[in-house]
Amino acid sequence: MALVAKPGGPVGPTSHDVVDTVRRALGTDRVGHLGTLDPFAAGLLVIVVGRATRLAPFAAAWSKAYQGVIRLGTTTSTDDATGEPVATSDAWRDIDGAQVERVLATFRGAYDQRPPAYSAVKVAGERAYRRARRGETVALPARRVEVAELVLVRFAPPDVSFRARVSGGTYLRGLARDVGEALGCGAHLAALTRTEVGPYRLGEAVAPEAVTPGDLREGAELVRELPRRDLDEAGRAAVIHGRPVPAGSGTGEAGRVALFARGRLLAVAERSGELLKPRVVVAEE
Repeated sequence: MALVAKPGGPVGPTSHDVVDTVRRALGTDRVGHLGTLDPFAAGLLVIVVGRATRLAPFAAAWSKAYQGVIRLGTTTSTDDATGEPVATSDAWRDIDGAQVERVLATFRGAYDQRPPAYSAVKVAGERAYRRARRGETVALPARRVEVAELVLVRFAPPDVSFRARVSGGTYLRGLARDVGEALGCGAHLAALTRTEVGPYRLGEAVAPEAVTPGDLREGAELVRELPRRDLDEAGRAAVIHGRPVPAGSGTGEAGRVALFARGRLLAVAERSGELLKPRVVVAEE
């Protein structure tokens, strides 16, 4: 895996563009990422390479941290600065910092968020943004998200600079839209930078085109929160061929266990009775 600093701006690359750049830089086709960043957004993109792509689901719940700007007074079709204006209001002129603080406080914790119409959420097997681009009305059901931190950094009307830490699956565009609704003036996300993904920081990242094999980290970091079991050579041989091994001691009642041998991650197994059955094998013979 690698930590990449995605550029943003009005003509920023898509996350897929960044993945393609890393593919070319490393000379490999098997590359993915942990969570999309919209083209206009900048910041940390965690890239997974080779068999580590199989481990991406184990990091899906990692929280992400951002810095951004909510612009009051204008709603857009995409809930960000790339969309067409839908409605405008001068009501923001009567809003002060104390009101913004109070509204932001209501979004801290868990709340039901409706994903933007222009999102990758699937509707009847098709991405919502494809339907929206055809002019279809897209109304997505709300889903529970967690806003662990939402801090007002600066209020320079009509702009609200903020810092946030949210659960995976939270749309910052949706948060900006909802803050605008709560303030009664409408709003959209004007700028966004992702500063953290799980334990990783933007300051550790390199440009997509500058990634080298020396920048790659162990894929085992993606399962760092799972219980660990170290195997002998017989156990290693069994696991890399998909065969179960005795659970032994030290794994308790854990459902999933990271299996290692020779200091390297072999697989993620699932406990079934007294056995650990490999479910995701990443080691090669």
